[in-house]
Amino acid sequence: MKAVWMEQFGAALTVATVADPATPPDGVVIKVMASGVCRSDWHAWMGHDPDVGLPHVPGHELAGIVEDAGPQVQRWQRGDRVTLPFCCGCGSCSVCHRGDQQVCPDQYQPGFSGWGSFAQYVAVPHADTNLVRLPETLDFVSAASLGCRVITAFRGVIDQGRTLPGEWVAVHGCGGVGLAAVAIAAAAGACVVGIDIMPRKLELARNLGAAAVVDAGNGADPVPEIIDITGGGVQVSIDALGHPATCRNSIRCLTRRGRHVQIGLTLAEHAQVPVPMNEIIARELEILGSHGMQAHRFPDLLRMIESGALQPARLIGKRLPLEDAPAELEAMTRFEQEGVAVIDRF
Repeated sequence: MKAVWMEQFGAALTVATVADPATPPDGVVIKVMASGVCRSDWHAWMGHDPDVGLPHVPGHELAGIVEDAGPQVQRWQRGDRVTLPFCCGCGSCSVCHRGDQQVCPDQYQPGFSGWGSFAQYVAVPHADTNLVRLPETLDFVSAASLGCRVITAFRGVIDQGRTLPGEWVAVHGCGGVGLAAVAIAAAAGACVVGIDIMPRKLELARNLGAAAVVDAGNGADPVPEIIDITGGGVQVSIDALGHPATCRNSIRCLTRRGRHVQIGLTLAEHAQVPVPMNEIIARELEILGSHGMQAHRFPDLLRMIESGALQPARLIGKRLPLEDAPAELEAMTRFEQEGVAVIDRF
């Protein structure tokens, strides 16, 4: 099969012919019909994720068709249209049994702990626990865009943030996951403030439902403007970038007893983030992480899409062939992306 091939961290990527994946006994091989290109893939390429071994095939946001199923698989067969969360639970531990597969201690992540979906085929274990059936009304490109950014934003905004209609929500960083958070919060009836340093991304945030936007470019402090817009601060604030400045700003712009949700990964030199703990204590703020989403939560997300309240196709910035994926990852070093890029030609 053809696949994006990584032999050294940070070195040039190529498209090579590699062996087709074997079918796991409890898993499936999926013919990849679409795969998103995510900043998490960039982190894998840079060597920021200790689970990634070399050589490697990246890619973790995927949708496709079951090509083969192992003998232990009961719910899936060849020809099924599927997607999956990027955090695949083992299905047998106590964490999975309580429904928290997204934080399974023995989780499998295609594109990180195993070869991923920048390829014509990808193997996925624990299929009965992790696969999600796609409705016929949802195309593969839109489905692939759900796989990391949208589901992470959905869990962050809806499950972790507990966002209610009429509440103010701030989204710091309007890249792929940030724009997904804007769209989901707006679909949930919240009033959204989008914050970024690039005017074009702020325009996209407005188009996706943000009631207001704040330009934090040129070192400007966005917090006073957010507090002014919202009349005292937001109930929910999301760091969708993963930077010490956006994390602190997200906490600082909360109203009393507000909820900060950390979605953006803080890796490499940003792994340790100082936070204003005295403010957290004095205002009884909640600090919450959000890491993917369980397969069993997809039905609520799909219902939001089927109702028309959320339109993932509007998040897609470009479609590209597999051969252009290396250049797309390299461009992420310069933060040039607008919306979600999806590979749809293999």
